[in-house]
Amino acid sequence: MCAAGKPVVGVSWSNFQEERWKTDEAAIKAAVEKAGGTYISVDAQSSPAKQLTDIESLITKGATALIVLAQDTDAIRPAIERAGQEGIPVVGYDRLIEIPSAFYITFDNKEVGRMEARAIYKVKPKGNYAFIKGSSTDPNADFLFAGQMEVLKPAIAKGDIKNVGEAYSDQWLPANAQRNMEQILTKANNKIDAVAAANDGTAGGAIAAISSQGLAGSVAVSGQDADKAALNRIALGTQTVSVWKDSRELGRRAAEIAIALAGGKKLTDIPGAKTFSDGPKKQKMTAVLLTPVPITKDNLAVVIDAGWISKDAVCQGVKPGSVAACK
Repeated sequence: MCAAGKPVVGVSWSNFQEERWKTDEAAIKAAVEKAGGTYISVDAQSSPAKQLTDIESLITKGATALIVLAQDTDAIRPAIERAGQEGIPVVGYDRLIEIPSAFYITFDNKEVGRMEARAIYKVKPKGNYAFIKGSSTDPNADFLFAGQMEVLKPAIAKGDIKNVGEAYSDQWLPANAQRNMEQILTKANNKIDAVAAANDGTAGGAIAAISSQGLAGSVAVSGQDADKAALNRIALGTQTVSVWKDSRELGRRAAEIAIALAGGKKLTDIPGAKTFSDGPKKQKMTAVLLTPVPITKDNLAVVIDAGWISKDAVCQGVKPGSVAACK
């Protein structure tokens, strides 16, 4: 605790430019302030080296607990280990930091992948599939792909679905996803029926490539995060699904966990905590996995009714009468 006995929660963001992190931050700040604590943060701007020094800076500034959205989990290991040595609890936020002393909170990413795959498979049960993954340095990219393949493997084995290309998108950047999609389209002579894109940013990049070939709306595309642009694409018919992970809940829970750990609670004392050992190194972690919700054209009202997004933002440019949520 700080001198006044109040928690100081330091948050290291990997790349605060992404739309969704602003929502997460608001929830974290609100929970910290409700507890009478102080919120401090830094933005690594997609640089693993900067994030390493950022975390060390938060420790120096007196953080009594850390929440870390990792850019590259291996690169920041020295700072996470230093925090542990100094008795500062670390919450790995949304992305796995596979160090047992760190708590892990996320949505069930394999289930996100399954939800993505189920939605596009429902629309396109046969045909050529492309897989636009997230960053190779983020374990979530592999969790998502593993979940997708659990659903699609039987159809691939039968020959109903053909994997015509897969690629990681460095730093989750839409521009890299677009370039990957362009290369797959060229290789497949534009014969693409579905794209399993890891998140809404990579989905946006893939859809830009698809649109340039006049294929938007005819190709099933997955995503996650329920970004405003993605929800509008769902209403317009160019994206099939976005798996909604209510980051307001994720942020609030992460802050509450960080504060509880800073106050002396053990990892296993956290309500809902379970053992998680699906990471690349198979380390036994203590984790809370929240449940996501797939959003398609049929249930867009769910995110509108929850106050996640306005009806106007969802329905911008949508043909009157074409989507139930936009009536």
